[in-house]
Amino acid sequence: MMSVYDEYEMTIGIECHVQLATKTKLFSPADNDARDAEPNEKTHEIDFGLPGMLPVLNKHAVELAVRAGKALNAPIARVSRFDRKHYFYPDLPKGYQTSQMYQPIILAGYVDAPLEDGSLKRVRIHHAHMEEDAGKLTHHDGYSLVDLNRAGTPLIEIVSEPDMHSAEEAKAYASELHKLMVYAGVTHGDLYHGNMRFDVNISVAKRGATELGKRAEVKNLNSFRSVERAAEYEFKRQADLLERGEPVVQETRGWSDDQQITTSQRSKEDAQDYRYMPDPDIPPIVLTDEEITGMQEHMPLMPGECRERWADLGLDHSVITTILGHQPLAILLDAIKTLTVHNEQAVLDELGVDKIKYQRLVKRIFNWFASTPEGLIDMDLIGEGYVGPRRLTELSLLVEDNEVSSTGGKEIFLSLFDRQYLKQGPREIAESKNLLQVSDERVITVIVDEVLHDPASAASIADIRSGKDKAIGYLVGQVMKRSKGQANPSLAQKLIRERLQ
Repeated sequence: MMSVYDEYEMTIGIECHVQLATKTKLFSPADNDARDAEPNEKTHEIDFGLPGMLPVLNKHAVELAVRAGKALNAPIARVSRFDRKHYFYPDLPKGYQTSQMYQPIILAGYVDAPLEDGSLKRVRIHHAHMEEDAGKLTHHDGYSLVDLNRAGTPLIEIVSEPDMHSAEEAKAYASELHKLMVYAGVTHGDLYHGNMRFDVNISVAKRGATELGKRAEVKNLNSFRSVERAAEYEFKRQADLLERGEPVVQETRGWSDDQQITTSQRSKEDAQDYRYMPDPDIPPIVLTDEEITGMQEHMPLMPGECRERWADLGLDHSVITTILGHQPLAILLDAIKTLTVHNEQAVLDELGVDKIKYQRLVKRIFNWFASTPEGLIDMDLIGEGYVGPRRLTELSLLVEDNEVSSTGGKEIFLSLFDRQYLKQGPREIAESKNLLQVSDERVITVIVDEVLHDPASAASIADIRSGKDKAIGYLVGQVMKRSKGQANPSLAQKLIRERLQ
């Protein structure tokens, strides 16, 4: 059924502030980690803008910005400069923010964001520039308090082109951008503490219109779901205004997670309102090709590369998304996936499997991790090497060869992250938990015969012979019961069918 909203299309561009993972601030030696700190504890005279205090650019911040450019598929400017962006806020003591308006360090690039249907949405990056963060205001009844712990925190602001046209695309882009920045080591990526904040610019116009509508900017979103929900709400709000013949005001709006609505905050300034001017206290950043190459060396495996390398496993989109949400886990599983790349036959011979069977082993391991709640996986054991390719592939092989049931395999998998089993391999754990299946056909044949001769089985046997195949479940269950859960259920079912032919 057609809706009035079907007549409209939204256009979205996102500006993302990324806090760089440096030890100190962008222009001062103050500690850059203000988590759990007292207000104004992580500050320096430069952060307060005191007279005579000159900024000194943090070299590590430049290096991280250059690495971010690599992750964004963007070239790096050989010469970039800082500018002063003037506006007067209580949490900005200097009266201006040091930013890069005219010559940013990161030039045009792109991000390929995966959607749930398996397609990729390419979002172009207009540019990304370095800048310092402002402080924080806490509002109370009748007064406000200023905390400058965040003032001077090094940021890059990544500015996308208005290439997104749905809330799903906006969420996918924000999520992929977060992965790229974390994987590249640019930021710690702690959304709760504001390491990445998304400003979502949304405009609405009739489908087929040649001009975009007036945009509203929803500021400081710190979750992917908030990006999606805010876009959905703002689309309907603006479309409703247009339907009533009312204008959309260009403004900055806030998002309320509790109410799931946006609210007006202030009118939106244009660039000229900030009175940009070159900063005379900071020399230009001049980089050679060799310096840029050096800063971008040793980039880790990135999310897009992982997806390409794992494509032949046939994994669900949700599985890949879950795995890529934890970089150490992605590194481990990629190591398992590519274990055979450099010494394929030796690895396959050691495991006694062919390449197709090895892929099944790997896919099972991916699914185990993706289906396990985060709290049950001790990621430290991965980092310390206790849970690695050898133990995981050995466990998967036990399940593949029906030595352990799928349920037993999951139980052993969880035990690998229990520190009391650190010195035991999967087979030893299976033995200690009595989870090894009996696959000796002679042993199971005896049990099957006992079950089939039991008068209690007569009804199920009659049902099976009359075409009610599901009745075999009762007989298999009786075999499992008599074997105390150790019989191989597949073999038991095979033997039952043979006896009833």
